[in-house]
Amino acid sequence: MAGLIDRDDIDAVRERCRIDEIVGEHVTLKRAGINSLKGLCPFHDERTPSFHIDPVKGRWHCFGCNEGGDTIEFAMRFFSLSFVEAVEMLAERYGIELHRSEDGGKGRERMSTRRAIAAANDAAQKFFAEALNSPEAGTARVFLAERGFGADVAAAYGLGYAPNSWDRLLTHLRKQGFIEAELEASGLFSRGQRGLYDRFRDRLIFPITSVTGQVVGFGARKLGDDEGPKYLNTPETELYQKSQVLYGLDRARKAISRSRQVVVVEGYTDVMAAHLAGIPTAVATCGTAFGEGHVKTVRRLLSDSADRAAGVVLSSGRARGGEIIFTFDGDEAGQKAALRAFREDQSFAAQTFVAVDPQGMDPCEVRLNRGNDDLKRLISSREPLFAFVIRTTLASCDLDTAEGRIAGLRACAPIVAGIRDDALSREYARQLAGWLGMPENEVRYAVRAARRGGGHPGAATPPPPQARPTAPDDPMTQLERRCLAVVLQCPGEIEGHGFDQLPADAFLSPLYRTVHDTIRAIGGIARFAEVRQEAEQRLGVGRASREAAVRRWFGEICEAGQGLVDDTLSALAVEPLPLDQPDKLGDYARGIVQAFQRKALVHEMGELRSRLSRLREDDPERRAIAERLVELERRRRAYMAQS
Repeated sequence: MAGLIDRDDIDAVRERCRIDEIVGEHVTLKRAGINSLKGLCPFHDERTPSFHIDPVKGRWHCFGCNEGGDTIEFAMRFFSLSFVEAVEMLAERYGIELHRSEDGGKGRERMSTRRAIAAANDAAQKFFAEALNSPEAGTARVFLAERGFGADVAAAYGLGYAPNSWDRLLTHLRKQGFIEAELEASGLFSRGQRGLYDRFRDRLIFPITSVTGQVVGFGARKLGDDEGPKYLNTPETELYQKSQVLYGLDRARKAISRSRQVVVVEGYTDVMAAHLAGIPTAVATCGTAFGEGHVKTVRRLLSDSADRAAGVVLSSGRARGGEIIFTFDGDEAGQKAALRAFREDQSFAAQTFVAVDPQGMDPCEVRLNRGNDDLKRLISSREPLFAFVIRTTLASCDLDTAEGRIAGLRACAPIVAGIRDDALSREYARQLAGWLGMPENEVRYAVRAARRGGGHPGAATPPPPQARPTAPDDPMTQLERRCLAVVLQCPGEIEGHGFDQLPADAFLSPLYRTVHDTIRAIGGIARFAEVRQEAEQRLGVGRASREAAVRRWFGEICEAGQGLVDDTLSALAVEPLPLDQPDKLGDYARGIVQAFQRKALVHEMGELRSRLSRLREDDPERRAIAERLVELERRRRAYMAQS
């Protein structure tokens, strides 16, 4: 890049580009209340609209996949553009001239860390892809060819090669204008005594993408004889969290939503092999065990819900609520992975199956040695996770002896006891009795004893029950959310109504407290009044100045948040308000803020009374607390009189 785009020009793009026009060309939008439009999300398959935009603020958010942002971020994700490319595209459309700074960073627009990482990843992916066709990448091309992947497959998956150099990529990105802090934050480089150097060297590169196709990191397979690990991944960054990312998900998401099936394999080449074999639902974790973050991602794609009858199998053989098939290796590590999945989530586990090749091959090896049809048969031969865990545990016991059968019972009774679905637990107790060749009533007794945490000689302690999840939004949290939504959407309607006077701890939800802190950090509603006056001086009093003020004020909040609450701010900014009459908007907004003020008042009074009861009679602090309570009670009565 020949210098970075000036900040004023980027602000002009954000201000003048109409998000309803950009999105409306690709998404059918309908009114969703005051200042809000909605449609089907373009980033995931859905039948009920959950994608909302606010034309005034230029923000969008999907309540289904939890993606969100401004007009530039929509263009980046929808058209697979870098930040600079998205700005350039929008500027050209709206006739905005872009100026670039050549002063080494002074006075120029610096992208947020997330955007800088995204831009660096995009540039690095193109660099690696070009390097794969170079003479020095011969070993990488041979590696792919030996596994049945030609140049067309490598290009389709964006594969690349990291040259055997300490600074080839570093030099390339510096020439494109990235500064030291951005390069280090990207995870593409390591730091030594002499500064930054390329993290990936002489390795085959697999780009790791988000569900929307944005490159968030890289997996790198060793090719030479160095002492480094076989696979080396991008470290944790603001854009890449390995506990939440699944390789191949951007390609598989439509097939997953359509077939309600996810096939979890263990490696990047396994994903590619499965897709080429006609199993388009395959994904893989990225150098970590399948955990809670992955469970949430998969559930969202399968449209799973807590009230669905988990584990019930339909006549088609497919589990109700969809199914997850793990293709663990047949070795000890694969068995441990299955046990982790078993313990992760019981309702999730009831939908989960395991497919293990008898010869211990991974999916890539099965396809290469036995063909696509055999790989499909392997997936079809899946068995329920519960059965796999029990049978794997029994495999370590000599069931031909009485001692071995007792050992098997002691080892498996806690597993069956850990199945919290009573019907499933009874069924697996019956199956366990058959596998052990023991009376069913004896096995059931052992399971009941294990469930009680003892009582049966030698019974192992069952896994501790998981805490019952709380509702995501109790009434108080809902009020906090509604209050912040009206503040962000209608700041002009609540000027002078006490929002800025709320104490720092008024919000009990940690997330919404962070949003409140961010609003306070820029000056709150008082700052909006200043911005509105400046807009009126430029544009005159009217709709244009109001919209410009709201957009600028909201932008300052997003910038102050430093990426910590971007998704939440986008969601609050486009959340439909339950109101059909625009002329009633002010009354509604003020009513919500007043209701929250009363709630915060009552909470503070309760805290003070609790503290007062713990103080000694002669404690000098008692008087100050009593006076504060009198003042709060006066304000509470005033609020009640207004309502």
